[in-house]
Amino acid sequence: MSIFDVLLLFFAGFLSSVVNAIAGGGTFLTFGAMTLTGVPPIMANATSSVTQLPGYITSALAYRTEIREAGREVWLLAGLSLVGSLLGALILVSLSNPSFRSLVPWLLLAATLIFAAGPYLRPKTLHPEKPVSRLGLVFQFITSIYGGFFGAGMGIMMLAVLGLTKGGDYHKLNALKNVIAVVIAFVAIVVFSSGGVVAWLPAVIMIPAGALGGYAGVWAARRVPQSVIRAAVVAVGLGLTWYYFAT
Repeated sequence: MSIFDVLLLFFAGFLSSVVNAIAGGGTFLTFGAMTLTGVPPIMANATSSVTQLPGYITSALAYRTEIREAGREVWLLAGLSLVGSLLGALILVSLSNPSFRSLVPWLLLAATLIFAAGPYLRPKTLHPEKPVSRLGLVFQFITSIYGGFFGAGMGIMMLAVLGLTKGGDYHKLNALKNVIAVVIAFVAIVVFSSGGVVAWLPAVIMIPAGALGGYAGVWAARRVPQSVIRAAVVAVGLGLTWYYFAT
């Protein structure tokens, strides 16, 4: 691995956490950087899950009061998501790199469109809080399968599902989303590690960079408009989509 590759991975890890703190979408940066340094698509996807986990954990800890208030429902959603993410991760490791490679541009395109539509997917006025509906549980299960399989845009999908089928305070919904994201990422990491599809050297470079980016993201979130960061992430997503369709 060249010095350029190390620097690229470090800055991708750093910027992914900054972006996640402001608008989300950091997976596009870590996945893209790893593929540019020659990491096979499946390993790049799996390793992105490893690098995102610390940020999910710290976000969940910051919402510990809201999580306690959620009561048993958080365990229901977490358990359902555990099964779904396990299924998604197992599907991924069963594929060959060429098979997954053929899906990557379509997955990136879908994730980019979901990310771009995020502000429109989120209800403008949240309904009064209620237990998540059966339809919400079904959609959350589907989202967790996607999260275990690929993951980009997963957070926006979960907030949309919870907002439309449960309602209530945004921060409570975000707290649930963060807990579920921890579960999905942890299950995916266990499966991917067991399957030998994690590129540990890039992960070791990006994890501390992501920790630094998390602190910087708090500073940037107060100064950089979300619309600017969202536009930059969409541009990266479209660029990666074009790259994978063209090569």
